[in-house]
Amino acid sequence: MTTSAPVALITGAAKRIGARIATQLHQAGYNIIVHFDRSHAEAEALVATLNKVRSHSAISLQANLCDIHATQTLASHALQEWGRIDVLVNNASSFYPTPVGNIKESDWTSLVGSNVQGPLFLCQALADALHQHAGCIVNMIDMHIERPLPNHSVYVLAKTALASLTRSLAVELAPRVRVNGIGPGAILWPQREMDDAEKQSLIDTIPLGVLGTPQDIANTVMFLVSAPYITGQIIYVDGGRSLYTNASL
Repeated sequence: MTTSAPVALITGAAKRIGARIATQLHQAGYNIIVHFDRSHAEAEALVATLNKVRSHSAISLQANLCDIHATQTLASHALQEWGRIDVLVNNASSFYPTPVGNIKESDWTSLVGSNVQGPLFLCQALADALHQHAGCIVNMIDMHIERPLPNHSVYVLAKTALASLTRSLAVELAPRVRVNGIGPGAILWPQREMDDAEKQSLIDTIPLGVLGTPQDIANTVMFLVSAPYITGQIIYVDGGRSLYTNASL
C-alpha cells in the first residue's frame, strides 16, 4: 500500500521518550511505525490510540536490533506497509552500568547492538527509501559522550560511536538525506530506585534546575525534521548539564 502522507519509523517507540516522539510526529500528519522489542502491550496500546485519532495511520513492528538480520527484516517490513519512509528516529537503547572487571560479552552485544549496530544497519537498509523522499535521520545520542559516565564505559563507547556515525552519514548521504543527533540529559528519572538526596544531587548538576521532559526531546525532533539546512549536528537537550564537570549521575 502506498500513501501520500509522510511516514516515520521510530525505534523503541512503545513508551517513554519514544512514545512521545511518535505521538508528536503523528500530530504533525505522519503515519507512524512503532518499533518495539519486548514492550508488545505498550506498543499495541499506542498504535490503537493513534489509529483512533486517524484510521490506519500507525502500526507496530517487533525486532531485536542486536540481530543484524532482524534489523534488515524490520526495514523491509516497514517499507512494505506504506511504500515509503521519510523520517527515521533511532531512539531504542539499552542502558546499564558495566564496571571494568565485570564486562561480559553479552554486555557488548546488548549495548553496542542497540545503540550503534542497530542504527547503522537500519540506516543502511533504509538509505535508498530516505533518499527517494529527501528524508532525514535523527539519532538519539547522550550528553555523556562529552562527560563520561562512571561505570558505563561500554554504553558511552556505543553512544560516542553513534555520534561519529551521525556525522559520517551526514556527509555520505548528503545532499538528499539529512542526519542529525540529539544528546539528551536528565529527561526522566533513571529506571532504578533513587532516594530524595540522590534526586537532589542530580538536579544540582542542571543549570536550569529542573528535570527535562519527553516533550523537550519531541520538540527537538520536530525542529530537526523541519530544518532543511541542518545536517551533521548534535543538539544537547540537557538544561545545560553538559557544561558541568560533575554531571556523573
